[in-house]
Amino acid sequence: MALFGRDRGFSLIEVLVSLLIVTIVAGAAMAVLATHVGFARTQPMAVDLQQRARVGVDLLYRDLYMAGAGMAYGPRPGPLRNIFAPVVPRRMGLQGPDAPTVARADVITLMFVPATRAQSALRQPLAAGGSDVFVDYAPQCPANDLLCALAAGVSVVVFDDAGHFDFFTVTSAAGDVAHVRQWQAGHSSFAYPAGAAIAEAESHTYYFDAKNRQLRHFDGYLTDIPVVDEVVGVSFEYEGDPLPPRVPKPALGTANCLYDATGVPAPGLMSLPAQNGSLAVLPLSILSDGPWCGDGDNTFDADLLRIRRVGVTLRLQVGNDMMRARGTDFAIAGRGISAAQLVPDYAVRFVVAPRNMGWDR
Repeated sequence: MALFGRDRGFSLIEVLVSLLIVTIVAGAAMAVLATHVGFARTQPMAVDLQQRARVGVDLLYRDLYMAGAGMAYGPRPGPLRNIFAPVVPRRMGLQGPDAPTVARADVITLMFVPATRAQSALRQPLAAGGSDVFVDYAPQCPANDLLCALAAGVSVVVFDDAGHFDFFTVTSAAGDVAHVRQWQAGHSSFAYPAGAAIAEAESHTYYFDAKNRQLRHFDGYLTDIPVVDEVVGVSFEYEGDPLPPRVPKPALGTANCLYDATGVPAPGLMSLPAQNGSLAVLPLSILSDGPWCGDGDNTFDADLLRIRRVGVTLRLQVGNDMMRARGTDFAIAGRGISAAQLVPDYAVRFVVAPRNMGWDR
């Protein structure tokens, strides 16, 4: 029987055209699918990247904002910057402190007195390297507490009018005496007379561990822990008063790093050009060349008393090197080849003006 035209099969050209159409449609579908698969893989990593950055920003902002907060009670109320530098670009404390002549862009130490009733004065002198502390009982101290809330485990700062300060940890407390361990690793603590200020205090050192790609926190005593992982850059920048610092100013007859015994300003501190509004940029070079204040490991450059504002830059990356490639978007190159599955480094910069580091004029 003869076959009618409509019963004949497809020609070769028709089959090839059909295959081409199917291939194009399938290819487009696969491209869309690959894009969505790549997005599904990278989106959680991008969110994690931003969340880790937020953790770092929150921690640094909180402690920068508090830097320099001083005593509300006791013999020397007011910001700590009236006595010593509470913002220092180096590691300080009991473990691995940098030398006083060091100023680093990737580390910062912040010190302040929190809102606490543990603020008083020494009732008896504290000898250099001494370990027994006796304090005055002040009106804000807890009832019948002869140590004014200084308990085991509490960190304290002792300071005088001349710019000397030392941190200690209370190792035990009983009756009217607290036993303390000093934080100066290489020197004995300064000798403080009766009447010197003593208060519960905090020290926070944040630094960049490039080897382990971490932002770490050191409490000045024994605890050194990572706070953010996969960090590939940390830097701190400083701005401050163009004019030389005016405090601390000791009583006539006593000299310190800012004044001689007659009250005349000591040489070595110059006025700086204001570059950002009323502030001057403070390069690290002038924060580690003297004149020197303080004592021992806690010696500090007098120009640190100028600091009024701190800029912070954090840069983080994803840990999976298949989501990193070469180029300026990546501090550490990875092995990724698909643009749809790459997550660029995340950088954040912010500036903090600590509320207790304001003008003294």
